[in-house]
Amino acid sequence: MILSDYDINGMIKMKRLVIKPFYKDIVRENGIDMRLAPEIAHHRDLGSEFIMEPTSSDAEIRKCFELKTKVKDMVIGSKEQVLLSTQEYIEVPDDVAGFVELRSTWARHGLSMPPTIIDAGFKGTITLEVINNAPYAIRLKPKQRFAHVIFVKLQNRTGNTYAGFYKGQRGIKLPQVIK
Repeated sequence: MILSDYDINGMIKMKRLVIKPFYKDIVRENGIDMRLAPEIAHHRDLGSEFIMEPTSSDAEIRKCFELKTKVKDMVIGSKEQVLLSTQEYIEVPDDVAGFVELRSTWARHGLSMPPTIIDAGFKGTITLEVINNAPYAIRLKPKQRFAHVIFVKLQNRTGNTYAGFYKGQRGIKLPQVIK
């Protein structure tokens, strides 16, 4: 069952769903809009001979990204993939999951974002993987409504809440080493 604005507001009022900072206008008909945090991670140009080995080390992964924080705007070049973060920190109860999608206005401008799942019990900000498919650069600004989360009620509480690598993240968290 997809949660309505009524359901979401009720869960927030009962403190079952935590969103910080919370603004009433982010609650939509059947989900919430999340705003951009003032940070961006660009892939570094390491040359065409460089091969990324996702199983090697955190240091290897870190050298592939340039993380900029406290930015006033974020420019995503044509055909570039970047990491962004939501401004909002959320805590999801053990009987709710979420589906994160790009707001359609941004998609109409040429951006795309792979679907992201928010598992039951997740706590943290959401790192967004965004690709600019447009033939021109696109400028984004912090605090713009950017992603939309649809929450779904699980039929039962999960006995295995999210405890993975990204739990508790604040801001952009680079990819983990694949083991």
